Amino acid sequence: MRSVTAKELAAFRESVSRDPSVEILGAAMAKTSMADMAFIPMEAARLSGEFEIEISTHGITAQERSGRCWLYAAMNILREEVMKKTGLTEFALSGNYLAFYDKLEKANNVLEMAIEYAGLPHSHRMTEYILEGFHDGGYWDMAADLAGKYGAVPASAMPETYQSSHTLTFMDRLRTLVRKDVMELRALVREGKDPRPRKQEMMAEIYKAECIAFGTPPDRFDFDYRDKDGAYRVLRDMTPHSFYETFIGLDLKAFRTLTHHPTPALPMDFHYVFHYIGSMADSMVDNLNVTMDEIQEACLRQLRAGMPVWFGCDSDAHGDRKRGIWDPASVSYEGLMGGADLSMDKTTRLLSHDSYATHAMILTGVSFDADGNPARWKIENSWGGDVGRKGYFVCSQAYFREFVYEAIIHESFLTEAQKALFDQEPAVIPAWESDWA
Repeated sequence: MRSVTAKELAAFRESVSRDPSVEILGAAMAKTSMADMAFIPMEAARLSGEFEIEISTHGITAQERSGRCWLYAAMNILREEVMKKTGLTEFALSGNYLAFYDKLEKANNVLEMAIEYAGLPHSHRMTEYILEGFHDGGYWDMAADLAGKYGAVPASAMPETYQSSHTLTFMDRLRTLVRKDVMELRALVREGKDPRPRKQEMMAEIYKAECIAFGTPPDRFDFDYRDKDGAYRVLRDMTPHSFYETFIGLDLKAFRTLTHHPTPALPMDFHYVFHYIGSMADSMVDNLNVTMDEIQEACLRQLRAGMPVWFGCDSDAHGDRKRGIWDPASVSYEGLMGGADLSMDKTTRLLSHDSYATHAMILTGVSFDADGNPARWKIENSWGGDVGRKGYFVCSQAYFREFVYEAIIHESFLTEAQKALFDQEPAVIPAWESDWA
């Protein structure tokens, strides 16, 4: 190993001095955002137009400054069921309600893991994983677990607070508290003491802090609305479970996760599970790793049946947030990096930790080319109505193939071979390998 030499620096400087594009691009970069400069309007124009398959959805949501995209994507699917049953033209579920319990369950899971693995040394990878702590993010299985255990409530029953929609500071402090608790629980176990009474006190402290930040979740509420004929209806003294059963009714466990992680550790047709730091203590994230062709065909089957598709992608790749586009041909940074080649195949991007699923949304439409192949996909996002096309985004087929990593498919749209694989005993992998294995 050695540092940069004076001879190398001189060569670099001389090479730059002979390239006129450096000065021109540098002048533009000094006054313009890279994102705006990377956008190629004429390429993006190819993604405009209507969609041959299009599911009508109602109401763009805004997760604001929080990492609740995975939860909002799930709730946007559930919302449509409420609207079908009520005839409402506007409605929103409470993201604050389920996110409250998400954080509570995540904290409980970490403390349970601290007790279970207290005998491991501090330098062990599992101990490091536990102390990394949790964040707002999550998987479909977590949303299914939350709705199954806690039901759902209208947004009016538990509205957003500033902290629920701006979670950075609270989550930082909550992680600090939980890390302190982890260290204390580890010490109690290693000293041969019962950690359970102290863990109960810790959870009560966390619950109280959440109530202050987000409000206390309702256990009963009235739900009133006017149906499609204008008739006033009211259901009194509902519980979150009775609301879910009455107005949603979906069995979320019937939706299964197909992933495409083409890496040596995750072969195709591989059924695997992992216990995520953000899971409930008694739950696993369940996946089937398949080809991208299989994911694409499953998404098309579900869309054709009129059901949107929850999916996870790398939203940092080739995206223009303001215009609502994801497309490698429309958003390119290579020229702004002096012509550097930034391309990698999907496997290399995963193994190098350069790309993984950073955002969840729902597919609501698709358009095809002259040969009948998908050309572009319509997406309902949760970034509010001021970005994209009034909150809706579009991605190209090239982006879909390269930067979509998972899709949630109802079991009725799985192939018989996929169902059989899901019925097999899954392999258990370490959670920290789930994105980059």
